[in-house]
Amino acid sequence: MPSLDVQNSGMPDLQFVLFVSALCTADLATCNVSPELRATIFDRCWALTHTEAPPTDPKERVLDLREGTELTLEACLSTIRSLLADVDIRILTWDHPVSEPTHQSTPEAKPLIDRLGRLYPEPPEIVDPESPAAG
Repeated sequence: MPSLDVQNSGMPDLQFVLFVSALCTADLATCNVSPELRATIFDRCWALTHTEAPPTDPKERVLDLREGTELTLEACLSTIRSLLADVDIRILTWDHPVSEPTHQSTPEAKPLIDRLGRLYPEPPEIVDPESPAAG
């Protein structure tokens, strides 16, 4: 099961905020954050970047920080970490099956995809290993 350390994610702050907001808006059946808390996290981060209410349509619940500042990013990061700390969540865990592609490949990419399919005809046994190999 994938996991993410809330305090030491190993990723840049912007990536962390966007990743967590995506987790919060994803329809995940298996996640150690309640749906109510996920909604609260997204709604509070949304309020830091918008004056209108957060969208109710799940397809529109996307956090866009392109117009934000470094202060906005820090506020979102602090909001996420404090809300999770309030309920004693230090590690986010979730499970999500691999999704089917949502876009068709371009005609230019088709020959490469076909060659890769011949090179690796069987799907991998492990898509997301539980723990990375020691290096």
